[in-house]
Amino acid sequence: MAMATLPPRQAATPTGRRVDLSAAWWSSPRWAEEKKRIKAELAALEAGITPRKRLRAVVRTLARHGLLYLLQDRNAVKELAGTGPGSPQDLRLRQIGRRVRLAFQELGPTFIKLGQVLVTRQELLPEPITMELAQLLDQVPPMPFPYMAVLLDDELPDGLQTFAWIDPDPIGSASLAQVYRAQLRDGRPCAVKVVRPLVDKLFQTDIANIAKLARRLQKLLPPPMAASSDLPGVIRDYYSSVASELDMRIEARNTKEGRAIVEEFATLAVPEVYLATRRVLVTEYIDGWNIKDFPVDFFTFEERFERMIDLAHLYIKEFLDGRYHADPHGSNLMVCRHTRKVYVIDWGMVGRMDALHTEAIFRHLLHIRLNQAEDAAEVMLDVFEPTPYTDAGRLKDQLRSLYIQYVDTEQAGSHNWGHLLMEEIRIAMENHCRIPAGLSLWAKGWSAAEGTARWLCPEITYHTVVESADVQILRRLLARRFNYRANAAWIAEASELVATLPRRLNKILERAAWNDFKLPVEGRLSEQATRNLNRMVNRATLGLISGSFFLGSALLAALGGGTLDRIPGLAAVTTTALWGSLGVGVYTVWRVLRSNKA
Repeated sequence: MAMATLPPRQAATPTGRRVDLSAAWWSSPRWAEEKKRIKAELAALEAGITPRKRLRAVVRTLARHGLLYLLQDRNAVKELAGTGPGSPQDLRLRQIGRRVRLAFQELGPTFIKLGQVLVTRQELLPEPITMELAQLLDQVPPMPFPYMAVLLDDELPDGLQTFAWIDPDPIGSASLAQVYRAQLRDGRPCAVKVVRPLVDKLFQTDIANIAKLARRLQKLLPPPMAASSDLPGVIRDYYSSVASELDMRIEARNTKEGRAIVEEFATLAVPEVYLATRRVLVTEYIDGWNIKDFPVDFFTFEERFERMIDLAHLYIKEFLDGRYHADPHGSNLMVCRHTRKVYVIDWGMVGRMDALHTEAIFRHLLHIRLNQAEDAAEVMLDVFEPTPYTDAGRLKDQLRSLYIQYVDTEQAGSHNWGHLLMEEIRIAMENHCRIPAGLSLWAKGWSAAEGTARWLCPEITYHTVVESADVQILRRLLARRFNYRANAAWIAEASELVATLPRRLNKILERAAWNDFKLPVEGRLSEQATRNLNRMVNRATLGLISGSFFLGSALLAALGGGTLDRIPGLAAVTTTALWGSLGVGVYTVWRVLRSNKA
């Protein structure tokens, strides 16, 4: 995209360059002309974003990086399943991951974000590939400020006059949005988050093509892997999460809910929302440091410990409610130099999961700490959904063996709880279990929260911190089980059972008296078995047709005599049918042999 002419700027200040939005330039005909030119350029670019053109671009890029064979070869897809670190295929998978990463970087914001989502779904791809995709940094080259200024001028009720000044150099530049430091006209400093122009159109166009590719890849997966994976479902989750991040009003609502949640914690805070539209979010500016960059002597040990405890209890509180900040890493935690509080920022990605699943996860963590591996495995079997290809005994045995390693571990070691959850997901996938939607993102959030605690106060183990919340965890579990809504539902179900029991017993006795018990049984083939059966029937039919044509044309050629010469073109038709049917027969045999090898 061409660089637009920047308006005159003020001289550099200690806080950086600032564009004075009250200057006459921003209401002059020159800015109006520049704005018109930028709008025309964006409109032309938007018109060029069509499903067909983007699909061609995607196919060209995937082909250039040698990835199309994954969508064409079933054997290549099998390489993506069940290979651990150190296996002979590890290096090959790293090469595949590198190609995927480079292709996603070239294809732009939609695919960069998709790569980041796939990193959180480590149960779907082998670790060598996710390690490469983890290098997809969200820090991308920023768009020139005039393009963002046009969007601000059109999106905000008061346009650019909302601000007294704005720094044209973004303090953050991600694949979907850019963040600027500014000052409102009433003097309050603020952070301005702006969705990049054309990103929504590009995203809507790309997601339709990605869904098609996902459906194609799902059909190529081996049956056990296909039973436990749902690539189209991953794309749907991706669509919903990114669609939320593209609407700043949703992030504003999440931020306000976060402010209400942290009110009980003295050392934590969430920025105040000043203004929100669909593509612009204006919030309180936090003057301070990233939590990994604050000066060592800024907090005493007691202050660091207090903030770690509050952060851990905040995450536990959210996790137990099934709602959580899905990306609580250090970059989204700011230490304010004035209030000395830790601010939780960037609420664009807020995850949700079934509260009963989170309850089961916490219960199994408590069992592990008490060296009750059998009980912990039983609890997790309520979380993972078995498929017909799952060996429940093998799964339970592997989980028990895993839990023994985490009974008495330190968070600084490799056997921390974030690693535990990822290992559980890996074992469940190896045993062909379905993973609940949101569990991988939950595990990523938990791991990031543990990593933050480890960084903030490495002297204290995260296990100890979680155990300090045992009372809070138990209280919430009991409150969920024994509240008036749950009791009302239980009473209603029990009342229905008591009221209908005599009638149902009477029907059973009548059928017993007349010897009229029936047990209808209906057998259904799985989707994969249906596809295989259809494929077999199609090949048999194709072989029968090609054999009939071959036999008929051969008989006509051998017994036709002078008939072939008397009827014009009959000889050519006979020869074509003979060789064509022979070619179809050879192709059918080749496909049968190839499928047997697969």
